[in-house]
Amino acid sequence: MKTQYAKAALKNFQLEGEVVECSPYGNGHINDTYLVVSTTGRRYILQRINTTIFTNPEGVISNIQKVTTFLRDKIVQAGGDPDRETLNLICTWDNAPFHQDETGFYRLFLFIEDSVSVDQVRSVEDFYESAVAFGHFQSMLADFPAEQLVETIPGFHDTKKRFERFRQVVAEDKMGRADSVREEIQFVLDREDLAGEQMSLLNSGKLPLRVTHNDTKLNNIMLDAKTGKGICVIDLDTVMPGLAANDFGDSIRFGASTAAEDEKDLSKVSCSMELFDAYAKGFLEGCDGRLTEAEVKLLPLGAKTMTFECGMRFLTDYLEGDVYFKVHRDGHNLDRCRTQFKLVKDMEEKWDQMMRIVEKYC
Repeated sequence: MKTQYAKAALKNFQLEGEVVECSPYGNGHINDTYLVVSTTGRRYILQRINTTIFTNPEGVISNIQKVTTFLRDKIVQAGGDPDRETLNLICTWDNAPFHQDETGFYRLFLFIEDSVSVDQVRSVEDFYESAVAFGHFQSMLADFPAEQLVETIPGFHDTKKRFERFRQVVAEDKMGRADSVREEIQFVLDREDLAGEQMSLLNSGKLPLRVTHNDTKLNNIMLDAKTGKGICVIDLDTVMPGLAANDFGDSIRFGASTAAEDEKDLSKVSCSMELFDAYAKGFLEGCDGRLTEAEVKLLPLGAKTMTFECGMRFLTDYLEGDVYFKVHRDGHNLDRCRTQFKLVKDMEEKWDQMMRIVEKYC
């Protein structure tokens, strides 16, 4: 039934030729995504936005349109290929960047040909290429006024607010789980200063507000199918004002870990300094000197903060009864939180090494 609705929605967009195929595509967990093929051979990606998660879909689309238009101009000026190096929204016959009807809120993108995405780090080179791409994304948007964008998820990476929410959830303990996780709760409480450190620097003007991606996982980079080079940053739903160190940090949290996010055997969990080194090198190369000295020095702090924040969110959800993150077994969110906290501890032990790596590439 959803596919029938998607096919009907396609009639409203300015695509080339007639639709010959519209089928579910990818493994995303939030939006409904379809691969569309026209009679001309041109391919597209149609998505129905999940308005439960993104309660302001107009704001999401507005952010994407502003950012991709800006990027397209930059790419053209540099002699690049704007059809492959940024997302391209296809407008409706009324020249709107989206279509809305009783079945949902739809947007259409050009398909990025001859490219692949990967869900896990296959090699150090993959991780390095993703770092260059995310760094280049920062570089190209360095002079975009971040205040023009709306917060698609307010307070998404306000770690201090998430800490206060965590403390409230612990006090309420509505599922009666707090006593069984006192060690994990204390781990969070002992790091209250970490929760507020970056926001304090932002509020005092020591860090600039940037256009940030806020979901810098490896699979949000399209790699050239032949060369393996990173060519395009995708999944821009969470693009909004933020801190450059957080984009760097979320990549490290996800990609430099030696174990799965829900690994039960914590002896397998650590932050790979080989991968951290490769990512720091690629990210700073991609940024091409556009970050301030203060931002560069705080990249390791971004890694530790994002890992701490994610673990705190998993523990918060566990205490509330697993209402936000999808779980597939009892204690799943607890396992996830423990891997993140193990990573934080490992980063604390390797802190001097992380700082030296970043300094090496300044």
